[in-house]
Amino acid sequence: ARAAASLLRRASLPPARAAPASGHYTPTSRCFGERPLSTRLALLRYYSTWGHVATLAEEIKKGADSVPGVEVTIWRVPETLPEGVLAKMHAAPGRQDHPVITAGQLAEADGVLFGTPTRFGMMAAQMKAFFDSTGGLWKEQSLAGKPAGVFFATATQGGGQESTALTAVTQLAHHGMLFVPVGGTHGAGMLIMDEVKGGSAYGAGTFAGADGSRVPTGAELALAEHQGRYFAGIAKKLKSV
Repeated sequence: ARAAASLLRRASLPPARAAPASGHYTPTSRCFGERPLSTRLALLRYYSTWGHVATLAEEIKKGADSVPGVEVTIWRVPETLPEGVLAKMHAAPGRQDHPVITAGQLAEADGVLFGTPTRFGMMAAQMKAFFDSTGGLWKEQSLAGKPAGVFFATATQGGGQESTALTAVTQLAHHGMLFVPVGGTHGAGMLIMDEVKGGSAYGAGTFAGADGSRVPTGAELALAEHQGRYFAGIAKKLKSV
């Protein structure tokens, strides 16, 4: 799945202040902005080879859209593989209705949900490459104080549903972002045992199958929609602080 993510746009924020000479960053109200008339949430930053993470992103958007005063957009990160390689992988074409994000656009966000498939228990190289391009934002701590979460897809059970999320948190920590997991807030939907189900307390998830033929189930999509609604609510509260 080509890396995905979700982003909360900031509305009318004051200019960023430079970090103190000591090199230590002191968070200010600019992290959340002044009380807005609405919160612009852009479901940003996903990567999806076969379309599984893109499907979760759409469902997360549905949940976020249900929160009054929240505007949602979906973005995808740049592809790094040549077209010839993608063709041999039978990769799904990039969603043209989901524009490609640039690192600088992250600074406009109030919060971000990042979606990625798993590669050997970690995020896909395309998503990591995008994080690697955010050094300028890290230098200015432009993302510090913003809420962030993750969602993911793995080929099989035990393929990294938890490790992908855990290792992604290191990226958020260095940027000073506030990790917002789903926890147990989905209630009984978190406790389903009579079917194979992706997702966890860390975020929504799905299984693609070894050949990418499996599609997200109703239970997995329900968790994704819940995550969008839950995250948007948290981000909206922080925006009003």
